[in-house]
Amino acid sequence: MKNKILVLATHPDDETLGCGGTILKHLERGDEVVWMIATTAQGLDGIAPQKLKARELEIKKVSSTYKFSEVIQLNNPATKLDSIADSDLIAQMSHEFNRVKPNTIILPFAFDAHSDHRKLFQSAYSCTKSFRYPFIKKILMMETLSETEFGAALPGQGFSPNIFIDISNYLEKKIEIMKMYQGEMGQHPFPRSEENMRALATLRGATAGVKYAESFMLLKEIV
Repeated sequence: MKNKILVLATHPDDETLGCGGTILKHLERGDEVVWMIATTAQGLDGIAPQKLKARELEIKKVSSTYKFSEVIQLNNPATKLDSIADSDLIAQMSHEFNRVKPNTIILPFAFDAHSDHRKLFQSAYSCTKSFRYPFIKKILMMETLSETEFGAALPGQGFSPNIFIDISNYLEKKIEIMKMYQGEMGQHPFPRSEENMRALATLRGATAGVKYAESFMLLKEIV
């Protein structure tokens, strides 16, 4: 059975950091993957027009490389997602969920450090009730470097993966795609570094008994 996966990226690059290898694996298997970008830098103070243009080109290049079936670009302000009314953001999510009808959705971790991530999770998860969205059969939260590991270490709010996906054949391509985002990668110990991406994939792979893996928290699965 062909799967239809909707990946919710709060910002461009979250999809690759969090589940780039998993996306590539699904696509190689013939599944359909839709990429939703929840925010935009358009209209933000201090963002030069040439930087906005460069980011648009990066998104196109990344999309073309993955070969997503669709890219959904919402116009919510980056870093200010919590300024959007809950009802408005939920309405956006509901509309897209009902239009795309994915059977699997991949969300940011509920307790990521970035408020945009937390807001997107809350609004999207509100649109997963089985009696209103019966097509959604699986809900995963992804681990996003530079956000998930910096969440507050409070009881019950840590990332505890229970799903591991072998990406041994896809890590190199994932890193190659991540490098398309100019200015987002840095040198170790910067969290979004090639070395750190490899380290996390190695750690999760060792847990799963494979060379490299991505990890997720399963919130719901209907079989």
